[in-house]
Amino acid sequence: MNTAVRGLSAKASIGRCNLSRLSCLIGLLGLLCLLRVGIGDAQPSRVAQIEVVATAVPRPAQLALTTSGRLVVLSHGWRGDSAAEIYWLDPTGAQPIDASLAPRLVIPFAEGPRKTALGSLAVDSKSGDLFLGEENGNRIYRLAAARRLSPLAVGLNHLLGGSSLTLDREGRLVVLDYASFESQLRSESPVPPALEALAVEDYTGPLVYRINPEEDVPLPRRLELVAPIFPRPPVRRTAGEPLHKFIAVAPLGRDSLALLNSVGEVLVLSPEGQLRRLARLPSGHFHRTNIAVGPDGSLFVSAGFHIRELYRVSPAGVVTSVAHELGDPQGIVVDRSGALYVAETALHRIIRIRPTDP
Repeated sequence: MNTAVRGLSAKASIGRCNLSRLSCLIGLLGLLCLLRVGIGDAQPSRVAQIEVVATAVPRPAQLALTTSGRLVVLSHGWRGDSAAEIYWLDPTGAQPIDASLAPRLVIPFAEGPRKTALGSLAVDSKSGDLFLGEENGNRIYRLAAARRLSPLAVGLNHLLGGSSLTLDREGRLVVLDYASFESQLRSESPVPPALEALAVEDYTGPLVYRINPEEDVPLPRRLELVAPIFPRPPVRRTAGEPLHKFIAVAPLGRDSLALLNSVGEVLVLSPEGQLRRLARLPSGHFHRTNIAVGPDGSLFVSAGFHIRELYRVSPAGVVTSVAHELGDPQGIVVDRSGALYVAETALHRIIRIRPTDP
């Protein structure tokens, strides 16, 4: 059973040969490796346990867990003819789940020229509402439990996919943006009054916003009129290169935030707006990167298509590999027991990893 949500627009508006003994030996060794590993199977570090939770999920991009333990999956569909498809799966039932038999909610593209897909996801722990961000877009939507879609915030310069938005421990929405001449060309309006101080100082760099979705203000929220929590005024022109773009965010305790930037640095943003570097991931090209927090405060980074790795960053900043050779790992979420759910986008499935102690 498929359900469609109408209108993602301003209203609510994916021959024969001879073999030598050597080549026979090589072929035999290769076969043994395949039998041992399995083509396309994830490779756990140490003895981490990997289970397949759901199959036939078309290009799963983002994951979230509801308070009742249901797994929410944001998919880009088999044909890419909609902005998103949403599944609600029960990870405690018989597995693997065949998602092709599960009901889904289809969110069509907006009418007119705006055909932006949805690429980020967060779930309100109280209401079960979903927050959905445009990938490489400017807007954030709210999908209410009654399956009603409406714009929550507009006016961003460049909203990425992956963990570019999250809800903090107080239920406030945290959003990443980036200010530069190029990114402002993507925005829906000129440089806004709230950012005039940044423009005067020729600020180029990341922006972090925090808003309360329940605040009694007219919707959609105009984020260009909201002062960012990073950087905080007064902003001064800094010598040298600007800060790298923030590409993923996750909430930590006491209003702190964990941030991942485009060169693989894991940073902590304090409630006072101060940045400190926690760790540096191995080099690579981070694309559609996701980050989640474990029960002990460890950070788990799902590194995407180019790296195919899942990292753990301890609270002390020690980086270890949880699993590698994954099939384009994107969305990631951690349950209360510490088990990781990972969207293997290239294999159209959801896996569960129970990591060993570091």
